[in-house]
This record gives sequence, structure tokens and C-alpha cells, in this order.
Amino acid sequence: MRVIFRCDPHLKGHLPEPLAARAALPDWLRQMPSTAHSETHGGDIRTVKQCPPFVDAMTHGFVFTLPCDVHVRNGVFSWDWSLPQPAARMHPRAPLSFHVPAQVEGTPFHADDRVIVKFNSFWTVELPDGWSLFAMPPANRTDLPFQALSGLVDADRYHDVGILFPAIWTQPDFEGVLARGTPVVQCFPVQREPLEYEFQAFNAEETAAYDALGRRLLDDKGIYRKQYRAPRSRTPGK
Repeated sequence: MRVIFRCDPHLKGHLPEPLAARAALPDWLRQMPSTAHSETHGGDIRTVKQCPPFVDAMTHGFVFTLPCDVHVRNGVFSWDWSLPQPAARMHPRAPLSFHVPAQVEGTPFHADDRVIVKFNSFWTVELPDGWSLFAMPPANRTDLPFQALSGLVDADRYHDVGILFPAIWTQPDFEGVLARGTPVVQCFPVQREPLEYEFQAFNAEETAAYDALGRRLLDDKGIYRKQYRAPRSRTPGK
């Protein structure tokens, strides 16, 4: 599938490009052991590093990243980022802005003292007809001090401006630097087509297949990865 990213002509070369999600995996995943001792099992067991669905969720689609370092101290966000004047007069120049808490009043995200940041996007996204862009928090990244709100944008129609990504600041005591390149949101195309639901009971053949695969999953811990996991394509240079 062809995904077209565009940016302001005056900012080309000054912005980090969206990354294939596999290129933004956290250090903790790369460094964690593949096995760990379990007192419950009385021996070593495989960690989530060997769980294809866990890892595939983190490598699916692409991520938008923070375009510059953002310093956080005493609840104040600051940055030192010099950009040329964009050609588009309505174009943002700050890496983030803010929502007032009242905008999520009545939701589980609301608190009178909770900060709601809005990560500005410096790239537009165009998808083929019939496809929308699903944006979500970077998968399995509760180590980040914010949680992006999930959203679905019809990017086959809406692609003249960048998408803004609101996020709840989840660590009010955080102080430090959010580094340039920190993944802000994870995105992937989804096709807009109605789903048809059908509910059935296993027949005899399906019952036997369930038991057979269940037994193989116990006997061969890598059966899903070796025989059922679909090949993943790679984006050149990403």
C-alpha cells in the first residue's frame, strides 16, 4: 500500500520523517532476556521478547516522533528549536500545544490538575481511497510519561493538513527531557468496509483441530512463529 507523507517545503530537511514502527523499538525490548526463571514453573520460561503477537504489535505500521528535545521541569514544558518560517501561514512551529481539562470532562481521562498535551504533526498523510488512519498510543509503551488518545481519521479525504495527536500526561512528577525521536503515536491504515458477523459451534472436525493445535502449542513453544505467523515486509531504509 502506498502512504504519501508531505511537509511544508520550507521545513523539508529540518524534520524527522515518520518511521516504520520496527525502527523505533525501545531499548528495554532489545536488551531484555529471552528467558527468565519462574518459581511457579520451577525453571526458565520464555519472556514476551519471544512472543510474536507482542512484538508484532509494536512493529506494526509507523510512528510519528518528537521533532526536538522537550524539557519538563516543575510542570513547565520548554524547547529550543529553531525552524524556518513555513510557507503555509497556518502551519504550527511548536512541537506541542495543550488542551484544557474540560475538553475530556466526563471521560476517565479527566482530572482538574491533569495536563493534556497535543503533539503537533508536521507531516500530512494521504491514504488510498477507502482507507482510514488509525492512531493509537505506541503499543506496550507504558514507560512513556504520556498516553496518546486513540483516533481514526479518514486520511483518503482529509490530508491537506497534519493530524494533531492529543495525549494524557500520565506521570505528573516526571522531570527530565523527552528526547527528539521519542515515539508519540503509532499509526496504521485500516480499510473502511462493513463487517459481517457469523456465530457457529465447532463441528467434529473443528473440535479435533482445536485439540490437535492445542496439544502442539504445548509440545512446541515456537509453533505459531514457525508455521502460522505471516511474513512481515520491510520498508527499505527504515
